[in-house]
Amino acid sequence: MKWELKKFSELTVNQLYDIINLRETVFVVEQNCPYLDCDGIDVNCYHLFAYSENKMAAYLRIIPAEHHYQKMVSIGRVVVHPSFRGKDLGKELFAEGKNCVKKLFGAETKITISAQYHLEKFYTNLGFSSVGDVYDEDGIPHIKMNGTV
Repeated sequence: MKWELKKFSELTVNQLYDIINLRETVFVVEQNCPYLDCDGIDVNCYHLFAYSENKMAAYLRIIPAEHHYQKMVSIGRVVVHPSFRGKDLGKELFAEGKNCVKKLFGAETKITISAQYHLEKFYTNLGFSSVGDVYDEDGIPHIKMNGTV
């Protein structure tokens, strides 16, 4: 799989459309969670994605520390298209995301994520630790997790 990392201004219209489509397919429709996905943060982010079979298979965004409310680099909107699940693509996506953070911001960069609580073990296996209590985000239990590249 060929990964692409782009700033918002470098995305083509088709890539942006595919990103929004994938995020809405999973986070809004599949998870039955009506929320405003276009949150104004994307314009300050790096966007990592890969296509397979002419379909966006996986995506995440990297928020630089200066644009994150906790002033830490953050990885978010981690998503794998439903038709590409069960192939460890999520692990590959997140590993590539951590590599991108390292290249962009340096070794030992601290990362924070807001993980859906049912994925806590997944992120723990990728080197992240839970911080604090479970909280509600748009009707879905989440937990803050921190790690480093």
